[in-house]
Amino acid sequence: MDSLWLEYAWTLLVLIGLEGILSADNALVIAVIAKHLPDQQKKRAINYGILGAFIFRFISIFLISFMANVWQVQAIGAAYLIYIGGKHVFTRFFQSKAKQKDDRAHKAGAGFWPTVAKIGIADIAFAIDSVLAAVALAVTLPDTALPQFGGLDGAKFTVIVIGTIAGLILIKFAANWFIQLLDKRPGLETVAYLIVAWVGVKLAVITLSHKKVGVFPESFPHSTIWTIIFWGVLISIAVIGWFISGKKSSQKKK
Repeated sequence: MDSLWLEYAWTLLVLIGLEGILSADNALVIAVIAKHLPDQQKKRAINYGILGAFIFRFISIFLISFMANVWQVQAIGAAYLIYIGGKHVFTRFFQSKAKQKDDRAHKAGAGFWPTVAKIGIADIAFAIDSVLAAVALAVTLPDTALPQFGGLDGAKFTVIVIGTIAGLILIKFAANWFIQLLDKRPGLETVAYLIVAWVGVKLAVITLSHKKVGVFPESFPHSTIWTIIFWGVLISIAVIGWFISGKKSSQKKK
């Protein structure tokens, strides 16, 4: 019995670490979408984003057998993230200064609830990815004497819920940190949007690997080669962007 709970405890630690990695994507998207809001509304938008993420993840735990087959949800999320990332990069490098100024003014005028709605769209796509990863890890555990809950062994369900809550706590701290970082180094905003678009590509790969789509093998999103490609590109974007971006204070001196 002791070895059983030790296995559960170890799996929970691994799951929390995995949720932390997956939460970084979600947190960055929340930070980028909410960045234009005033400080108080920004905090509220993040809190609503966390609440939405919790609701969507909790629903996904119960409906995962159904949600796993609705590949269109992640396809919409992928398209949305690629769109907002690509739109920003296009505006930044290919539009006139006057047009960029108009776009920034329009974005700054975007209301609170439309911003929360945009966060919600992203949350739904991330919820499915997060819960699928958690379930895949938990189902490998041995069954216990606890009653079933949500169609899963009670202990497995508990591990998934605790891992999910831990991931949401990490999202909140990470989202606030990303916003502070973007305020200190405005040059990182374009880098953040590039990363958002790249995360959209990751969701697109997951969608294209769905058994009902079949463009890539079903195991490809979790393969070593794709993991190396994804993190290699993401880290490269982040590192290069960090060195070419400047702090706000240095920009003011100029």
